[in-house]
Amino acid sequence: MGVSEEWRDITYSETFEQELRGLERRAQSDASCTVSDLEGILQNLYRMEGSDWGGRGELQNTILAATIAAYEHYIVTISA
Repeated sequence: MGVSEEWRDITYSETFEQELRGLERRAQSDASCTVSDLEGILQNLYRMEGSDWGGRGELQNTILAATIAAYEHYIVTISA
């Protein structure tokens, strides 16, 4: 991988970790937050991913992919 593509991996990793921390903080501070709530947010993220008619660009696509992955990971982890 070239240096010009390294930004994508860094952005993805940083976003993924930030989202996980945010989800963990939310779970600790908001007892009313349920798996169903998080699944609803995830469904909206899927819709956003599929409706790129405006052309988000690589950066926003990378951020969205990492956000979706973090939600999926967190939901699976707390559901297990």
